[in-house]
Amino acid sequence: MIYDPAKLLLLAGPCSLESETVCRAVAEQLVTLREAHGDELTIVFKGSFDKANRTSIAGDRGTGLEAGLELLALVKRDYGFPVVTDIHHAQQCEPVAAVCDVLQIPAFLCRQTDLLLAAAATGRTVNVKKGQFLSPADMEHVVGKLSQGGATEIWQTERGTTFGYQNLVVDMRTFPIMAENGYPTILDATHSVQLPGAGGGKSSGQREFVPPLAKAALAAGANGLFIETHPDPARAISDGPNMVPLDELSALIDACLRVWRAVR
Repeated sequence: MIYDPAKLLLLAGPCSLESETVCRAVAEQLVTLREAHGDELTIVFKGSFDKANRTSIAGDRGTGLEAGLELLALVKRDYGFPVVTDIHHAQQCEPVAAVCDVLQIPAFLCRQTDLLLAAAATGRTVNVKKGQFLSPADMEHVVGKLSQGGATEIWQTERGTTFGYQNLVVDMRTFPIMAENGYPTILDATHSVQLPGAGGGKSSGQREFVPPLAKAALAAGANGLFIETHPDPARAISDGPNMVPLDELSALIDACLRVWRAVR
């Protein structure tokens, strides 16, 4: 088991793995966080090898499977973090599970039964994001598939609900509702401030709302946070407008830990 209920669960890393330089920069900052707060944080390094749901076909999809897994293996070996990445097809589960500690089901794919069952069968932890089109109560059936498939550890992540066009909202009732399923709950604080498709062929975002949403989710009972971060978000190949600048991450986590301590 990776999740420790006595610690705040933090999934953090760049949206796309991009390069060794980006991965090492983020991992080094996460080491600093671990040294400062290791008794209160469980840190999992995240990064995607394929941004398969880009708004436009012109969008850069990232490293691809083989190169991406090499970067995740590097982070795991050199920095000692468990690692998580998204999967999009059932056939990706086996090679990804050979490297990654956690397999992540993207929100758009959370009802794909074959994908859920294949992920569960690997024996790895599965983090499933609630679809932007689902109510929190609907997650009972999503995690039920994973449980029936034999998943040994399940996490549930809220990433906002579609609200009109090109906007998302987070309903803080989500966390106590999903907690009734018996599995840890996480807020995807950076994708929740995304403005889907609002960037002219790509998504835009409002990163200034990441801190209030993250702290509010912890106050509402969330067990963890998912935060994408980058040394220079303006140069990131995806989700730059909603990622937290790497040099602001420590202060954000300090503030979130204060809320987490107060609630508990």
